[in-house]
Amino acid sequence: MEQKTLFSCYTVSVSTNRLRNVTVTLEEEVAQWARIEAARRDTSVSRLLGGLLKERMAAQDSYERAMRRALARKPFLRSDGRYLTREEAHDRAGLR
Repeated sequence: MEQKTLFSCYTVSVSTNRLRNVTVTLEEEVAQWARIEAARRDTSVSRLLGGLLKERMAAQDSYERAMRRALARKPFLRSDGRYLTREEAHDRAGLR
């Protein structure tokens, strides 16, 4: 069984106006990637991880808002409750 070395680092989570320290434990390979990526972006590992988490949070929030809007819409096709046939679904003249 391969034993992996774990490294701990600190990162920040951005809230309204306050920053919080969070301890993150990473596998050696992931920690090495994070250090290289942070250096490439001329930032710290802490800011890199904080930014990645903030992007992920925004994307998830955006997806959930879009899903709620889509589910709140009323159906635009009129039917009697049965599934449309292929011909009915592709009948463009019937939709106008």
